[in-house]
Amino acid sequence: MVMRFQNGKRMAAAGCLLLAVMAALPAGCSSGPQLTVMEMEEASETGAQSETVQTEPRIETEPSIAVYVCGAVNCPGVYELSASARVYQAVEAAGGFRDDADQEWVNQAQFLQDGGKIRIYTRLETDQMRQEGLEEGSVLPEGQDAQTEQAGESPVNLNTATREELMTLPGIGEAKADAVIAYREENGGFSSPEEIMNISGIKEAVFSQIKDRITV
Repeated sequence: MVMRFQNGKRMAAAGCLLLAVMAALPAGCSSGPQLTVMEMEEASETGAQSETVQTEPRIETEPSIAVYVCGAVNCPGVYELSASARVYQAVEAAGGFRDDADQEWVNQAQFLQDGGKIRIYTRLETDQMRQEGLEEGSVLPEGQDAQTEQAGESPVNLNTATREELMTLPGIGEAKADAVIAYREENGGFSSPEEIMNISGIKEAVFSQIKDRITV
């Protein structure tokens, strides 16, 4: 009798425990698999990421230009550089200055132009150019016949030419062109082409290059 009574008490306690667990479950819960809160949050984040893929802005590249670098550089040739590049960068692209290059003759800080030509002179060439009265930064004309009047080309009139027209003459840069204009204004004009040699920096060497291309 005692053993039957104890077994009955145990079965009653187990039944109460089962009822308590079932009562704690939310209404409508099924016995199938359910998503946890963490799993639902991860699924939401994955969906949001799939909608924002490939939204990074495109990076635009700077336009490029092509320049021809020749003369006293180690690797002459045509080089593609950024549109904001300067002369020194073109020289670097061409392998740098040769040992005999006159690095002071060219303006290394000057901006480049698309399709332009950069010629680096040797010290021997620039010494000869200085003896001929050419200013630093001047460029020798292409070819032997460039110093003489070309067919169909009108001579430059020293009394009426503009600053830009005077600068088309070999050996005449900005400073000398301004000096020519100042001289003719102060002296009432030139009476002969040879009178241009009265201007400082324009002597026989320069005059020999331009005498066939000037008039009064």
